[in-house]
This record gives sequence, C-alpha cells and structure tokens, in this order.
Amino acid sequence: MKTASLLNDVVYHPEKVQITLMMETERSKEIRICLKEGQEMKDHHAPFPIVVEVFEGEIIFGVEGTPLTLEKGMLISLAANIVHNLKAVKDSIVRLTISKADQLQRVASLGTTAATGSQVD
Repeated sequence: MKTASLLNDVVYHPEKVQITLMMETERSKEIRICLKEGQEMKDHHAPFPIVVEVFEGEIIFGVEGTPLTLEKGMLISLAANIVHNLKAVKDSIVRLTISKADQLQRVASLGTTAATGSQVD
C-alpha cells in the first residue's frame, strides 16, 4: 500500500512549472503539476497513453490545436503520441498519470529542470 497527498507541500514557483512525482505503482506514475496563472507547457506528446485531472484551478488544454477549458474536477485521457499543451487560467494543481515505462525526466523537461525523486525544480 502507498499513500500520497496532492495538497502537501504545494509550491507555485513564480517562474517555472513545478513537477513532483507523487507515487509510482506497478503500472503507473502519478505526478503533480503546479502552475501559476499564465504558466504553460508548450506542445508535446507522450509515448504512452496519459490521464490528466484538474485537481484545483482551471487550465486551457490544447489537443492537436483545439483548446479545451478544463476546470476543477475534470479529467481527460489521451492516446499515445497526441500533441497537446496546457496553460493555467488560474493557479492550478494538475494530476498526471503516465505509464510506468514513461520517464519523469521527459515530463520535467517540459516545464522545469529534471531531478530524480520527488520534487522537480
């Protein structure tokens, strides 16, 4: 059994997206992404399917050029290799579920400098 909290040690860095590995399971990695209003992650894609949940706040989630407004409590899933981006409309906490085979460093490179383990800043 493992536990984690999306609310513990939340940091909204004024200049960069904060990416934290919250938990790793047999099949997935659960990542918290904290974005201050206006911060964004440019176009990218994941090599495996992903699930994104807006835990707090509001984001514009672009999928292959189509912007979608995602508010607190909303989820979206994407197949592998779908180009997407996100921008915080308000300070936001986003939960990202990626495949265990995917790399935290890949995600971290989209918003900050990579580090092994919990918080990436």
